[in-house]
Amino acid sequence: APDTEAEQLEIESGQKVTEAATEVVEESLPEKQLVSPKIVPKPKSFVKILNRPRIEISQQPNNKPESPAHRSKKPFHAGEHPEEPLVPIPIIDIPVVPEKKDRKKGKRVVQMSELEDSLKKRRVTPKRKGRQKNINKILEEEIDITVSGRKKTGVSKIHGDSGQKKKVAPPQPGTAPPKASKRKFAIYDTIQVGELAKRMGVKAGDVIMKLMGLGVMTTVNQSIDYDVASIVASGFDYELEKKSVAEDLVHVDDDVKESKPVLRPPVITIMGHVDHGKTSLLDAIRKADVASKEAGGITQHIGAYHVTLSSGQEVVFLDTPGHEAFTAMRSRGARVTDIVILLVAADDGVMAQTREAIDHARAADVPIIVAINKIDKPGANPERVKGELAEIGLIPEDWGGDTICINISAKEKTGIEELLEMMALQAEVMELKADPNRPARGNVIEAKLDKGRGPVATLLISEGTLHIGDTLVCGKHHGRVRAMFDDKGERIKTAGPSMPVEIQGLSGVPEAGNEFTVLSDDKKAREVAEYRHSKIRETELVQSSKVSLENVFEKLREEELKELNIVLKTDVQGSVEAFLEALSRLSTQEIKVNFVRSGIGSISESDVLLASASDAIIIGFNVKPSPQAKILAEREHVDIRFYDVIYNAIEEIKSAMVGLLEPVYKEKTLGRAEVRDVFHIAKVGAAAGSYVLEGLIHRNAQARLLRDNVVVYNGKIASLRRF
Repeated sequence: APDTEAEQLEIESGQKVTEAATEVVEESLPEKQLVSPKIVPKPKSFVKILNRPRIEISQQPNNKPESPAHRSKKPFHAGEHPEEPLVPIPIIDIPVVPEKKDRKKGKRVVQMSELEDSLKKRRVTPKRKGRQKNINKILEEEIDITVSGRKKTGVSKIHGDSGQKKKVAPPQPGTAPPKASKRKFAIYDTIQVGELAKRMGVKAGDVIMKLMGLGVMTTVNQSIDYDVASIVASGFDYELEKKSVAEDLVHVDDDVKESKPVLRPPVITIMGHVDHGKTSLLDAIRKADVASKEAGGITQHIGAYHVTLSSGQEVVFLDTPGHEAFTAMRSRGARVTDIVILLVAADDGVMAQTREAIDHARAADVPIIVAINKIDKPGANPERVKGELAEIGLIPEDWGGDTICINISAKEKTGIEELLEMMALQAEVMELKADPNRPARGNVIEAKLDKGRGPVATLLISEGTLHIGDTLVCGKHHGRVRAMFDDKGERIKTAGPSMPVEIQGLSGVPEAGNEFTVLSDDKKAREVAEYRHSKIRETELVQSSKVSLENVFEKLREEELKELNIVLKTDVQGSVEAFLEALSRLSTQEIKVNFVRSGIGSISESDVLLASASDAIIIGFNVKPSPQAKILAEREHVDIRFYDVIYNAIEEIKSAMVGLLEPVYKEKTLGRAEVRDVFHIAKVGAAAGSYVLEGLIHRNAQARLLRDNVVVYNGKIASLRRF
């Protein structure tokens, strides 16, 4: 029994501690929890907690001092005397005991959230078939774990070190996922196989295999055209866009401030059939004599003239050739013109080139004014001409249509003023305007290589102003304007819209019809011209290197054809086009016209050597050979022909082509006879006694002896006797 009341309280206090310690041990063992009166830090791994639970029991702190009799260092175990003092015991390992159903209820010292418990169960629960869980995805997410009422946020990353959160926007309801679109890039007319593979990011061998599947045999460095490249690219889920060579030119409009456009002179083209008086009409308007200067009285190339009328109005006239060989020139004249004057002879009526000129004007959407010429001739019939025009859709105004028809005579200069009034009225209605304050651009009307001046081009300015010293690019050529002349041959310094000029300073002879543009940078003009030249050359190589079954058979057939090789040299580029088009029509199934070389300028020694090597003839149109070339041609026995009228050249080439053809033998049956009997004559042989069935039998005529429709003898009839 305690001596004092304080000892009684001390004993009671010690018993309470003992009971509390015993209760903690009994409660903690089945639950496999780490038990301590103090809060133990959270373990780093759940695996250690579950496999090797530890129990740490420390002495309950007591505020009152104990008597020396109760300070025993003997460890306390459950079931011993409760009055013995508690002393700390070492940490012991207890094997994992399966959870019992009948466990005692008690206070849990450490509390964990339900999410942490579910994570522990996922780590120890075996995976069931069909319900595999990806633990890594769960651990990568941000979780909140509550330990003893304290909230801690932890982010566990299994793969990677970064602690950045990966947020994925949820798809909005009612919106469909976007469709995958093909990747696109633009190419020019041709592209190399290796470059195409590089642009698509695939191996060149894969592209070549695709081409082989299409029947195209190429290497990495060879080029293919746009159509073939599009088919190949579609197989790799790419879509190609075609980019024109002209798109490489920097638009000068972006750097120029727009100003108010002003009225410009109209460009009027005179078109019609050959020898219907086009140049004579122009002479009557200009009060000059151009027709007498033309070879044979026929216009050979486009002439551009700037005319000031009596009313003070300025007009630009283009005189186009009427011969059928100059179709390209007429088409080019219709594209750059504002008004077309269709000249029809009153005695001839509507001819082939008249219809073609109408088609060109309609294609260019240009108004047409009909001038019926040669009304002073005895056989002139303007009403018949109007009827022929009405049949092709040009109904005159006096017939109820909207086509202006004027009766004129260029020779007598009658009706010219009325025609000019109609032209001025039509131009006023159209309100033709242009901006003269921007860099010039326009078209090449004609080009040639002058012996003393070099490349010379006739330009028609459509907008802007051209100055001396301007840098321009024209087709695959570039240059600086060194000199500029008007249509009368006078030197000028500037040229405005709708003005034809002749310039010098280009790097080469451009093709008629090319567009020209003035650039501010000489280096840029050179780069554009060189790039265009390479692209044109590349396109020609692609077209010549295409291999197909049709080409193979065509080449085999060409070996059996006769060829007439020609080296063509003319004075202007337009004449080259006319010859190429006219002579190409002369090719037949037996003979072919082959142009070994075609160009402008005088005949040189290299032309003669090329003609000698290729067994060709040289045709010079309004050009002459140099003295050295003439001597070389005589030594190499090269035939050189000179012409100033295209009619004569075509007729002589036709004769040369006929001479190359081998003779064709045709059989004509003169008569038929039937052998009735055979006579044997000494020293002569057998004689056929025959009965003439039809025709005549001639001595020394070719005869064929047939037996059962099989030829047994071919020869001449040596003698013929009648009995």
